[in-house]
Amino acid sequence: MTRDHRLDPLPPPPPAYRWAVLVFVSLAMFGNYYVYDALGPVIDLMREQLGFSYRQIGLLSTAYNVAALLVLLAGGIFIDRFGTKKAITVFALVCLAAAVLTALTPRYETILAGRFLLGLGSEPLIVAATTALAKWFKGRELSFAFGLNLSISRLGSASADWSTGFAAPLYGNWQDPLWLATAVCGITLTAALLYWMMEQRAQRHYQLGPTEEAEKLRLRDLYAFSPSYWYIVALCVVFYSTVFPFRTFAIDYFQQAHGLDRQAAGLLSSLLPMAAIVITPLFGLWVDRVGRRSFFMAAGSLVMLPLFLLVTYAPPGPDIPLLVPLVGSATVPLTLLLVMLVLGAVFSLIPAVMWPSVAYIVDARRLGSAYAMMTLCQQLGWAVVPLVIGYLNDAFRASPDHPGGYAAGMWFYTALAALGLVFSWLLYRSERGPHGHGLETITMHSAAERIHDRG
Repeated sequence: MTRDHRLDPLPPPPPAYRWAVLVFVSLAMFGNYYVYDALGPVIDLMREQLGFSYRQIGLLSTAYNVAALLVLLAGGIFIDRFGTKKAITVFALVCLAAAVLTALTPRYETILAGRFLLGLGSEPLIVAATTALAKWFKGRELSFAFGLNLSISRLGSASADWSTGFAAPLYGNWQDPLWLATAVCGITLTAALLYWMMEQRAQRHYQLGPTEEAEKLRLRDLYAFSPSYWYIVALCVVFYSTVFPFRTFAIDYFQQAHGLDRQAAGLLSSLLPMAAIVITPLFGLWVDRVGRRSFFMAAGSLVMLPLFLLVTYAPPGPDIPLLVPLVGSATVPLTLLLVMLVLGAVFSLIPAVMWPSVAYIVDARRLGSAYAMMTLCQQLGWAVVPLVIGYLNDAFRASPDHPGGYAAGMWFYTALAALGLVFSWLLYRSERGPHGHGLETITMHSAAERIHDRG
């Protein structure tokens, strides 16, 4: 009797194939992050050459978040129905079209539409990329793959800041840097198409395993979420509503309020994503070993509290050389350098602890709803703050001739940081009490024993 080899199970994909997939998915994310952050370095040019107000600039950021909210409410239906290879390619096309639309014309309405379209493509691209990695990696490799993907993605953000140096000749007008971002977005589409071809081939030759279901928001499950979960959600909202809008305006702020040139301001702003690239995985490994998650969230919130007032009122100190290898160098005031380094550390610590902590608090059956609700609330807060900062800058006549006009915005960031400290302290108190979920005590070793016992 001969055996029908067509019935033999397909082998799993070899490691080299999987890591090549990771590279292409991450490159797609690299271009996506670059396009989003390309707005920051041209804010002053848009104000000078196009006459945009800070309020209009803030609305450009908010338009992205509103579109993202619409996508989150729609859930992962498209990804579920058409698969990751088609989803990543379609959303990459949307991002490329958004980049073209943003750079195409000086009309404010067209640029606003471009940023809205970017929100429609960028957020589901992130979900599709996450779903793809979940399909290709499992076990201990999954966390490492996600970490590498995040590092390469954040490199896109840093590169947008660095473009003020390596692409300095383009910054004679507002449009050329955005056309550069459009070209970089071509990497996103190219990587998406290469991923499509790799998955298409793998489906014929390898066993990929089940695809994790895309997250959907189930409002009926919200009753089961504990106060600790909602404290984390509140911290998430105020933390990202502080850091991301600050990054949007940072290069312009350093130029207008502190007199830095564009390259120095870009290098200084890039310290935030650079820290996330390097330090976030290290913080994650550390906290997995020692526990104390709610304590570290509170500690990070406390450290962040005075930073925005320091950049406003503290003496600038002596000029210090800042060198980013292969990118450029500049001299920046010591106070600004120290504040950005500390903020970069906080930007690495809190996310490294906050997002995994939800998995210890929420039942696994409701984890998708928990993360979807957390992201939805994050986008709501993030949508509002740029409008507020733009309004405050305009209302207090912020400009190089009146740098004190930027102080109101810095006080608003400080108020948000204070709220973050309140929520993180409430979380710490809750987790130290009789109804804690183990955020203070669970370590890598005890979590493994817990999973084994449940199995």
